[in-house]
Amino acid sequence: MADNARAKRLADLIREVVAQKLQRGIKDPRLGSHVTITDTRVTGDLREATVFYTVYGDEEERKAAAAGLESAKGILRSEVGRAAGVKFTPTLTFVADALPDTARTIEDLLDKARQSDAKVREASAGASYAGGADPYRKPADDAVDATETDGDAAE
Repeated sequence: MADNARAKRLADLIREVVAQKLQRGIKDPRLGSHVTITDTRVTGDLREATVFYTVYGDEEERKAAAAGLESAKGILRSEVGRAAGVKFTPTLTFVADALPDTARTIEDLLDKARQSDAKVREASAGASYAGGADPYRKPADDAVDATETDGDAAE
């Protein structure tokens, strides 16, 4: 088993090599400039690497990019092996990163919350307090109430 630092270094190297090869070395039109490598993770035994990527475009471009990455997997793995110089080159698995979709969902939820806050702000603009500006009892009020009840008992 390799240590975590070595796995992290290998993951960083794989991310850089794959990104550079996609940018300059592979002439597949399905892997245009709209494919971005976001993260890479390597297992502890350095045998398997998962490469996360995003594709900026519609669903057709995502499917085409996934097919292009699968067809270029051998070339990319040999390039990683050449650059890494390890005994066993890890197998590459490409996974579409869900981060942009998650970020978009969070942004939509935040927009809904802002709109809801604006509606509440508009509704409360001309409102007044139901029980007065300060509805809490104070110690001085308690003393006045106590003398009134004592006065009622004396009569």
